[in-house]
Amino acid sequence: MGACETIIEGTIPAGGLRLDRALADVSGLSRERIKALMDEGRVALGGKPAAQASLKAAEGTPFTIRVPEAVPAEAAAQDIPLVVVYEDEHLIVVDKPAGLVVHPAAGNPDGTLVNALLHHCRGQLSGIGGVARPGIVHRIDKDTSGLLVVAKTNAAHEGLAKQFADHSIHRVYQAVTAGVPVPASGTVRGAIGRSERDRKKMALVSEGRGKRAVTHYRTLEVLSGAALIECRLETGRTHQVRVHLASIGHALLGDPVYGRAPPSLKPLLARLGFHRQALHAAELGFVHPASGEMVHFRSSTPVDLRTLVVELGGRDG
Repeated sequence: MGACETIIEGTIPAGGLRLDRALADVSGLSRERIKALMDEGRVALGGKPAAQASLKAAEGTPFTIRVPEAVPAEAAAQDIPLVVVYEDEHLIVVDKPAGLVVHPAAGNPDGTLVNALLHHCRGQLSGIGGVARPGIVHRIDKDTSGLLVVAKTNAAHEGLAKQFADHSIHRVYQAVTAGVPVPASGTVRGAIGRSERDRKKMALVSEGRGKRAVTHYRTLEVLSGAALIECRLETGRTHQVRVHLASIGHALLGDPVYGRAPPSLKPLLARLGFHRQALHAAELGFVHPASGEMVHFRSSTPVDLRTLVVELGGRDG
C-alpha cells in the first residue's frame, strides 16, 4: 500500500448484481467512481484486476479497491493559452497541443487544460466530472495533439457523455506508423484493459476481462520506412490507437510506451527532436446537445507531425 492511497477490502455481499453496483453498495463510492478506478487498474476481484463494470460477481468473492488520495477540492484557474475552435454557452471545442495534460492528477497538479479552461470560461464549466476535472467528458493523452470537446453545463455534459457511451461520436485520428501496414486498410478488433505485467500500460486482453475496442484504419501515404494513416474510432478506449496499431506490428513513431523506433529512423527522430507518439485527433463530430444539430470540426496537422511526414518523403499538407 502506498502512502497516498486507501485500501477498501471485503467480499461481494450478494450475487447477481453488476460489479460496479455491488461495489458501490458495499464501499460507499459512486458507481462512476468505481468505473473510473477500474479504468485505472485499482479494482481487483478474487485477486485479479477487474475491468468490466457489467460483470456479475458471485456472492462471497473477495475484492480490493485502492482509492488514491483525493486531489485538491478546486483546480486553480491559470492563464494558459488556448486554441478555441468553437464556443457557445453550452460547450467549447479546443485544439490541444502535444505536451498539455488534460486534467490535474498526481504529478500534474496544475498547468493542465482544466486550469486553462477555468480561466478562459471564468469557472462556467460542468461539475459532473468532479471538482478537479470540471467539464471533461473525454480526454486525449498528454502527448497526443488535437480536438477535445468540453461541457459548460450539466445538460451538455450528460448529452455528450451519452454519445461517447453509445459510440456515436465521430472521431478521426492521423498517425505515423513504423513500417507500412498490410493490408493498406483494415479493422483492428481486440478488447483493451490494464496490462497484468505493467499497470501503467494498456494491453489487448481476453474479451471477458477488458473492454471491446474497434479501430478502422486506412493508409493515406506510404513513406520511407513508415506510413501516414487515418484511424476512425468505433470505440474510444484508453490508448486505443496506440495499442491496436502496436498489436499489428506497426507502433506509432515516437511512442515511448508501446513502440521502439526502427534503427533506420532513430537518427531522423533524434535530429527532429520528435519524442512523442505521432498521433493527432484531426476530426471530431457529434450532435450538439442543445440544438440537436450535427456539428463537425477539423484540426490542421501540427507542425511537428507535418515536418516528420515531409522528412520521411511525404507531401507537405
